Amino acid sequence: MIPEHPGSAEAPSAVIHRMRWKTLGVLSLSLVIIGLDNTILNVALPTLQEEFGASASTLQWMVDSYLLVFAGLLLVFGTLGDRLGRKLALQAGITIFGLASLGALIADSAAEVIVIRALMGVGAALIMPATLSIIANVFPPEERGKAIGIWAALAAVGIGLGPLVGGLLIEWFDWSAVFLVNVPVTLVAALLGIRLVPESRDPKPGSFDVAGATLSTAGFSVLVYAVIEAPEEGWGSAPIVGLLAAAAALLAAFAWWERRTAHPMLDLGFFRNARFSVGTAAVSVAFFSLLGASSRSPSTCSSRMGTRRSRPAPP
Repeated sequence: MIPEHPGSAEAPSAVIHRMRWKTLGVLSLSLVIIGLDNTILNVALPTLQEEFGASASTLQWMVDSYLLVFAGLLLVFGTLGDRLGRKLALQAGITIFGLASLGALIADSAAEVIVIRALMGVGAALIMPATLSIIANVFPPEERGKAIGIWAALAAVGIGLGPLVGGLLIEWFDWSAVFLVNVPVTLVAALLGIRLVPESRDPKPGSFDVAGATLSTAGFSVLVYAVIEAPEEGWGSAPIVGLLAAAAALLAAFAWWERRTAHPMLDLGFFRNARFSVGTAAVSVAFFSLLGASSRSPSTCSSRMGTRRSRPAPP
């Protein structure tokens, strides 16, 4: 996935090296919009409930269809990007993300909004791993840590800005604005990416790990679904415990398979590196905390809307 030696056949050329910070700017722009859409819809939920008469469950899926598809496809699309071309994956993801966002102009039901969010999740799953792989390809080892730190920080900035930007857009425009804001950003990112992002791929990808792809997609999808449903069902309820157990079994099978297959989709040897493991854990905890702090429960929105509607009119 990552070229380890700057003298290898895939090492960046002098031109690519000179453009590396501009490349990082394009990648960061793409990443900010992904983080933004993790949280921007939360403040629009009361408006969407009024617009479509949506139930709390439907509102929940408007938010979570994006996260579920994103998490389930992330690892598989990262592998496909390494095999078929990282720039190709990035540009395809940006295009899918932008076109799906544009679909808000014609959406006239809650179900269509859920489909739009799911398609945006497909685009995001192509974009995020491609950005990280491109950074690892264009930056030399001595600068790679700094570049990845900027990458992670800007992803967090996008998540934090979501509620603020969403609130301003809802205040000034209608609900579709929280989708349409993505369109100009993705257009700029796609045009800049044509010139400033170099193409690269794994020179020796080996055979595609179909079993690993299936197990990882199923395992992460079940895990995220369980986390989504747990606040409503209860963490100790039978359905949630069953889902968590199934996710654990699938991911354990994935780890077992990756250690034994000749061409693993994910090299688990990376986790023997303490800096990699601790850094990954730290970023994961930070993102879980930030997402949790910036999210609004659809059921809370529903109860607030009900309270607002039942309030008697002033004399």
